[in-house]
Order: sequence, then structure tokens, then C-alpha cells
Amino acid sequence: MLVQLEHEGYVGYGEASMVPYMGESFQSAAAFLNKVDVSLFKFPFDFAEIIDYLDSLAPGNPAVKAAIDIALHDLEGKLFSKPCWQLLDSHPELMPSTSYTVGIDTPDIFRQKVKEAGGFKVIKVKLGRDNDKELIQIIRSVTAQPVYVDANQGWTDRQQSLDMIHWLKEQGVVLVEQPMPKSDIEGNAWLTQHSPLPVIGDESVQRFADVQKAKGVYHGINVKLMKSAGMYEAKRMIDKAHELNMKVLIGCMSETSCASLAAAALAPQCDWADIDGPFLTTNNPYQTPVLVEGKYQLSNAPGLGLQLK
Repeated sequence: MLVQLEHEGYVGYGEASMVPYMGESFQSAAAFLNKVDVSLFKFPFDFAEIIDYLDSLAPGNPAVKAAIDIALHDLEGKLFSKPCWQLLDSHPELMPSTSYTVGIDTPDIFRQKVKEAGGFKVIKVKLGRDNDKELIQIIRSVTAQPVYVDANQGWTDRQQSLDMIHWLKEQGVVLVEQPMPKSDIEGNAWLTQHSPLPVIGDESVQRFADVQKAKGVYHGINVKLMKSAGMYEAKRMIDKAHELNMKVLIGCMSETSCASLAAAALAPQCDWADIDGPFLTTNNPYQTPVLVEGKYQLSNAPGLGLQLK
């Protein structure tokens, strides 16, 4: 769902990418938007006040709240004639490479998908099944590039998980997202304590209040705008993680260039990036973001720098 907000002749664009496990749908987003009084949003925007207002309307609904937040950030950048990354104090030269997720398929098709990801400098793969090692071996038969692994809460035995992580480290894997169920706090903490690779909380970390809880359970957090309810809270989460000496991966859902450029504006403040949405989306109405050597190139255009096709 795409959202537009107008002020003094300028238009800000936002996006809600809703996934079933977060409990959102087009219908729930539309119902939430009908509750929002946009006349309350006065420029310059008080984003702390705005998120409190949105949360007061209804709990949850982080993706549609993110759409509003992103649109207001885009609008604010245009009204100030500054790019969002500058308003958020990011430094483009610190932009990390973004990973590219290779979808699970038959061995031959999976191998071909890895070959087609040659423009990216990092490969990401989702594990948590009985063929985890086979998938990594296929990747290694094609490329020596670094690999990010997302186990999607698919591992349940802590010792077997640790053994797998040691093996993954030998295969050039850089990090492991959400290895065990988020409800197994002790198991994830034990794994983090013993793991030779950074263990990153994903499903365990939704919004700002979850960052403190993740300390000691994970080495770092995965920040996604569709979970954090937008750029304002994502920035707070990043800052809090740094304060706690935790690492940060900034990720995405199935997003167009709109939400992806919003995440990219914060990416230079993070250790790793996984913002491949526009490159996996077939109905992107905007121009595909520019990558150079696998890194987002931030525009100097006001706001998000979003351009229609």
C-alpha cells in the first residue's frame, strides 16, 4: 500500500508492506488510515508526538504507521530542501553493501539464482530446514562472496545450532539471524554466548522497547521499518543498540523503492544492510535504486530521492 501526504504543494510518499505474520492486511491498513486526522501533522513535524498519536489510535499496525512516517519524512525533506539521509545525520560514505536474498528452489534453479545475483557483493539465504548444508554448498560452488544466513527460528536444539554455526563460519558466513524460536530466550542467549558468529535478533525485535530486552540475548538486532513503525523509531532503535554496544542489521520486507530508500537513508549508521526489496519486487512503480559495487548510492535530491518510472 502506498500513501501520499501533501503540504504547501509538496507531496510526501510512504509505503506499507504488510506480511501475514505481523497481522496486517490491506483492509486493516485502510481501517487504520480512516482513523488518522492528518490535519494534526504540523510542519516542522514532531515525530515523537506523531508516533505517540498513531499508537494511541490502535496498537500494532506497524506497517501502515511506517507508511505515514515515511511519507512525512519525505515531505519534510522536500520542505527543507534536504535529503532524508542528511536530516537523519547519516554519512553516505559509510554505506554498507546490501545483501541479495536467493530464494529456496530445486538445486539447479537455486544454483542459477545465485549466479544471477552477481551484481551484489553479499548473498543471503534462509535456512532452518533439513537441507541447510546443501544450500550453502551450492552457493559455495558458484561464489566465494560473504553470506548472511536467516534461520527464521528454524533451529531448536542449541548444541546442534552451535555446531551448525561453527560449520557456517568455515564456509564464509558472516552472521546468523534469529537461529532459534524467539520464545526461547535462554536458548538464544546461550547460543549468543558461545557463537563464533554474530547472532542477530529479528522476529524478537520489533520496536524500540525490544532493543533493551535483546541485550545479552543477541549480539545485535535487525531493524525493519515495517516492524518499527517507520524511520523515526528505527533511528531510535539504532541509537539505542549503539549505546548498548550491539550490532545493527537494517533489513526490509517485500518493498518497493519507496520504503527501501527510506531504509537506505539510515543504512550508513548500521553494520550491515539487507535492503533488496526493489530487486525482488515485480510491481515496483518507481525507478530501481542505484547500486554501485553492491551499495546504495544516496541521492542529494530532497526527501527520499524517489522517482517514478
